[in-house]
Amino acid sequence: MSSEFNEKNYSSKMDKSIQSLKKDISTLRTGRANPNMLDTIKIDVYGQSMPIDQLATITVPEARLISIQVWDKTNVVIIDSAIQKSELGINPQIDGQTIRLRIPDLTEERRKELIKILKHMGEKGKISIRNIRREANEDLKKKLKEKSISEDENKNYEKNIQKLTDTSIKNIDKILSDKEKEILQI
Repeated sequence: MSSEFNEKNYSSKMDKSIQSLKKDISTLRTGRANPNMLDTIKIDVYGQSMPIDQLATITVPEARLISIQVWDKTNVVIIDSAIQKSELGINPQIDGQTIRLRIPDLTEERRKELIKILKHMGEKGKISIRNIRREANEDLKKKLKEKSISEDENKNYEKNIQKLTDTSIKNIDKILSDKEKEILQI
């Protein structure tokens, strides 16, 4: 009397949620140059909003320098102004079709601000995981009501979903802890 309840489906959703959190966290600025910092900046060109990496080659030649080699000369000024308007707090230096971003040391105040943002992102990630757990439990209740799974199967699935949730939240805590150490590192 086995069911169509797919535990792997919820496990996959939790993994995707964690991957999304990792991607969001990678855009936070630490003391090091990281091309992912530019992922959130969109440029309005050619009648649409595009990420910088679709308009230029982004490299990190040094630990505190990002180099952006813009392919089309007309986009240099547009990319420059978008970076200045962003929350990065970095002034670009233009040299022909190359834009250089020197990453300054983080101030104590900025570090604390980044940690607040990080904790907020982490909480959103945990809420996402809990919502997936709730969705799975609702699915289980429905299947139990339809009698497509037994009481025992229901309890086992609930236990497994809770284990998945706990593991995912521990993963998020580890990711947040690692990123916090990176931000606080001088």
